[in-house]
Amino acid sequence: MNLPFYIARRYLFSKKSVGAINIISGISVCGVALATLALVCTLSVFNGFHDLIASFFTHFDPDLKVEAAKGKTFVPDSALVASIQATPGVQVVSLTLEDDAMARYKEQQTMVTIKGVDDNFQALTNIEEILYGSPQFKLYDAVADYGVMGQQLMYILGTGVQPYDPIEIYAPRIGTKVNMSNPLANFRRQPLYSPGNVFNINDSRYASSYIIASLDYARRLFGYTTEVSAIELRLHSEADIAAVKRTVATLVGDGFTVKDRYEQQADTFKVVQIEKFISYLFLCFILMVACFNIISSVSMLILDKRDNADTLRCLGASDRLVARIFIYEGNLIALLGAVTGLVLGVILCLLQQQFGIIGLGGDGQFVVDAYPVRVKLTDILLVFVSVVVVSALSVWLPIRLVNKYFIKR
Repeated sequence: MNLPFYIARRYLFSKKSVGAINIISGISVCGVALATLALVCTLSVFNGFHDLIASFFTHFDPDLKVEAAKGKTFVPDSALVASIQATPGVQVVSLTLEDDAMARYKEQQTMVTIKGVDDNFQALTNIEEILYGSPQFKLYDAVADYGVMGQQLMYILGTGVQPYDPIEIYAPRIGTKVNMSNPLANFRRQPLYSPGNVFNINDSRYASSYIIASLDYARRLFGYTTEVSAIELRLHSEADIAAVKRTVATLVGDGFTVKDRYEQQADTFKVVQIEKFISYLFLCFILMVACFNIISSVSMLILDKRDNADTLRCLGASDRLVARIFIYEGNLIALLGAVTGLVLGVILCLLQQQFGIIGLGGDGQFVVDAYPVRVKLTDILLVFVSVVVVSALSVWLPIRLVNKYFIKR
């Protein structure tokens, strides 16, 4: 049996001669437990927001997106597209062309992003599920071109769901000299009619600036012939996204990049990860401060057990063995607080996940009413290891010093 550990365990639960030592030990356990609980809950909330943001892209972003490594556009090779379509796990392949333009409706105008799509786009995204107005997704017919805009963009331009007049779309002519006497000559202008619906998605970047039009319309507007800006893929629900991504990347070669949904929105998710990391560092600092309470508790225990330490020395115990007793004592206090905080934190997160106890407020202005949470095993392990490491570092050296000056004679 490990003698220092056995004695430290007895000291932890035994009644001390000075009652304040028990109180301070309890306060130390509570401090570590609260810091641990805060770590678990904070990391779980960031996981919940991560999942919430990811859910916004379900109906709009493709599972995989192939883009040129250099430049905005490329000419798709029909054999390459056929090879991608034949890749196991790929369900739908769609060609898209995306660029910026200016939209004008009567006296209102704003910058927009025109996303030209082919006929497979409807199967790629199931866009009918996010349409408001007419349920029919139509981008062209024999007499006109149509554009489905985001709901917020509809409010910005003041068009309504089904405007009578067309929206004028302007795009600069690339490679032409600026005509100062007639600036409009430097732009291509194409009318775009409304099919009687808009798309409604919980992402202002799309809802406030995107207009979905046909691929042919986008090519005419931007002055292209066969170019596209991306090949977008929808995978079967049971497909391994990582495996399909590697296969497609091998097919397209180094001249292209293949991005999954998270990589397509890398900036957004990077912000969440950075905020999560910074919060973790701040809470680790608070945990370190809480561990200093352990030093006070163990220091008082050392003074209380001086006679016991002398007895151990008379029985042949070394100074190192005596010091290890109190180091174990400090680590046991930290471990008890860590386990308590982990259990309470997981229980609180599960209750929040099930019942939404803590709300966001705002009278329904937010997408969800309560803080979203998701408990990850990796975060639990990270918190536990962090508590063990921080407590060991904050307890070991001070206790050695206290033991040196108050016990050793």
